[in-house]
Amino acid sequence: MSEDGEKDQERAPKRSSRPVTAAARRERRASARPAGTGTDAEASKRPAPKGKAGKSSEKAAKPAGKNRPTPKQSRTDTKKRSLFSRFVRFLREVWGELRKVIWPTRKQMVTYTIVVLVFVAFMIALVYVLDFFFLKGVDVVFGN
Repeated sequence: MSEDGEKDQERAPKRSSRPVTAAARRERRASARPAGTGTDAEASKRPAPKGKAGKSSEKAAKPAGKNRPTPKQSRTDTKKRSLFSRFVRFLREVWGELRKVIWPTRKQMVTYTIVVLVFVAFMIALVYVLDFFFLKGVDVVFGN
């Protein structure tokens, strides 16, 4: 190898393999953030991540918004509710689940629709071609 090639390798930054630990992944993500998001000043304001011992002694804060799990219903109710109240409860739960859905944008919907239509057209053409050749093969075998 020539000296120029060796110098180029020395100047090129070494690429590290993918981070294995969660701490290394967080550090890599923080270094990849654009300027102004995730500065050292902001990092010092956040509490330091705790180990497994810290998680068991404290209750985690409930996430808000779409990432929040659906609340569990109490099974202590032994009385039978009316049909109307059960239907209203069902609608409330459906509405709660629909609020957590991440809906596609118009551009994504158009893209997905076009992809599906192209795929369906391709499959129709494939089935038509295979059917045509099988029909010709049957005609040759059975002489029609």
